Formats: sequence, C-alpha cells, structure tokens
Amino acid sequence: MSWFQLPLLHAPLGLPHVLILAAALFCLGLYGVLALRHAVRVLMSLELMLNAANLMLVAFANYVPSASPLRGQVFSLFVIAVAAAETSVALAIFLLLYKQHQTVDMEKVDSLQG
Repeated sequence: MSWFQLPLLHAPLGLPHVLILAAALFCLGLYGVLALRHAVRVLMSLELMLNAANLMLVAFANYVPSASPLRGQVFSLFVIAVAAAETSVALAIFLLLYKQHQTVDMEKVDSLQG
C-alpha cells in the first residue's frame, strides 16, 4: 500500500449516516438562528441550514433510484443560487443597518428607518 492510498472502510456509509449528519447540521443552524443576536452569525446559520438541505438532496439523489439521476444535483445547484442571492441582499441590509445604527445586533435595531 502506498502512502497516498486510504484503507478500505469496514462498513460503507449509507443513507442513514448522511441523513444523520445533515440533520445535525440543520439543528446546529436552527439553534444559531434562534439563539444568536448578531446578524452575520444568523446569516451564517441560515447558510448552514441550506447546506444541510443540499446534503439531503444529493444523498437522496444518490441512494434513491429515479428516472433522472441528476435531479438532486440540479435542485442542489438551484438552492446554492438562491442562497447566493439571499446572502447578497442580506449583506446589503446589514451594511445599511451598520451605517445608520452603528451596530448589527438584531435586538438593538428596531426598524430600518433612520
């Protein structure tokens, strides 16, 4: 065995393993959305939740037979595009909040008016 070859796993990773990982990521993101006050951290938690959904889509596309084998990957690319648009809009809002209120703490900002 050469130095760059990995040993074989005794048990292959199946769909339940991937779903447990995706559920754990989603729960971490949900906790971040509900518990954190800093707007950028909430945005990062939302992205974590979207990535968990992407992981589930790709896992189901890989393990569940369907007529179109790339259906999960196409949905995943759509979610990534929507997440990029959501991030750009949210960052623009956060910049305006910081410019007007000198903070991005979501509990200290009560409106978008100056």
